[in-house]
Amino acid sequence: MAIEIPSPPKVGMVSLGCPKALVDSERILTRLRADGYTMSPDYAGADVVLVNTCGFLDSAKEESLSAIGEAMAENGRVIVTGCMGNEADAIRARFPDVLAVTGAHQYEAVVEAVHEAAPPEISPYVDLIPQAYDDAGVKLTPRHYGYLKISEGCNHACSFCIIPSLRGKLASRRIDAVLREAEKLVQAGTRELLVISQDTSAYGVDVRHETRMWKDREVRTHMTDLARELGQLSDSQGRKPWVRLHYVYPYPHVDAVIPLMAEGLITPYLDIPFQHAAPSVLKSMKRPANEAKVLDRLRKWREICPDIAIRSSFVVGFPGETEADFQYLLDWLDEAQLDRVGAFRFEPVEGASANDLPNAVPEEVKEERYARIMEKTAAISAAKLQAKVGRILPVIIDEVGEPDEDGDIGATGRSQADAPEIDGNVFLRGAGSDLQVGDIVDVLIEDADEHDLYGAVTED
Repeated sequence: MAIEIPSPPKVGMVSLGCPKALVDSERILTRLRADGYTMSPDYAGADVVLVNTCGFLDSAKEESLSAIGEAMAENGRVIVTGCMGNEADAIRARFPDVLAVTGAHQYEAVVEAVHEAAPPEISPYVDLIPQAYDDAGVKLTPRHYGYLKISEGCNHACSFCIIPSLRGKLASRRIDAVLREAEKLVQAGTRELLVISQDTSAYGVDVRHETRMWKDREVRTHMTDLARELGQLSDSQGRKPWVRLHYVYPYPHVDAVIPLMAEGLITPYLDIPFQHAAPSVLKSMKRPANEAKVLDRLRKWREICPDIAIRSSFVVGFPGETEADFQYLLDWLDEAQLDRVGAFRFEPVEGASANDLPNAVPEEVKEERYARIMEKTAAISAAKLQAKVGRILPVIIDEVGEPDEDGDIGATGRSQADAPEIDGNVFLRGAGSDLQVGDIVDVLIEDADEHDLYGAVTED
């Protein structure tokens, strides 16, 4: 008599919001896979669907609620987690039949809810469970790059932000655990590590920069030590990954990271959330008002590492922002010459103290200022990219196309100045048939526009 072996339960996942939420999703799925679950690519095949929500802006909340509604309509067995999980009453008022609602990075609660909704075929207390979620497991990004989250939460009290209330105060991961995860990612084929947190520069402050043993040496729980150690990793072929730092506040010790970039240990790229430049606006935002010193430091950084790329984001139309404040920001951008810039119109966030500030900026003024800052930054970007024409740059390949009638293969990649999803691309012409996703190749830059580069792989 044939014995019927039951199929393992399947879990679907919708992950919204920032890369930090994506890492949360990866850790949840890693734990569930260790418990015997498999992943479903669609609603129909899932025994239960997880929706990892974003609750930072009202528009993000609406996107999250829409995703929950779609999952409920297509499957009906839905567990909600993530940053919007702290609004469980609002979620249940709209979707009373959701199975469970948990908050951000509450991994155990999510796993327990899945166990209850679709019991696992094996015990969750056997081997394969990643110890404290520190081992690399399920990835939701392509194999050749991965996010490395080094801490949770934030100690800042920015008036426009509710992240501390959603994710709590700064909680740094053990540096040996972070390095172990990074090493496993690199050994598994990751060519680019994207270091993320809410405040990367503050890494280790909460544990007084404690030291841990890594390999045969002690390392501090500190951004500079972490960067140096990550820069020494390599795979079985001796290839070193790109190491890209995100969410870096410009604390003084950031200066010590720039020489590591000049040495080639760290990718010459910093993502710094400046948010504004006008002192009065920064004060209202409860942000450091040191825009003049930042300009001096940018100049020094470029002297040490001429190829360093600086990315930032700015908020326009913040309550009380005058035309003079906005012009101050535009003039500051002319001096700063940032490589990549994102801009956002101010949007009230429920629970943020900025909502109570006087002198709200009219929506039409926000739109006009947004258009002006995007025009300004596009012009700066175009000039900086044009200056790269004629240079040979290392490029990581993200996508390889099909051959055309001449046998040429188009490919899309990124330079070291470009993070995935948020920055520009390098479009390759006539790439060879042996080109693979994840390859890092030298490319002769032939053309440029406002945001992207175009070129061809150089001959060996």
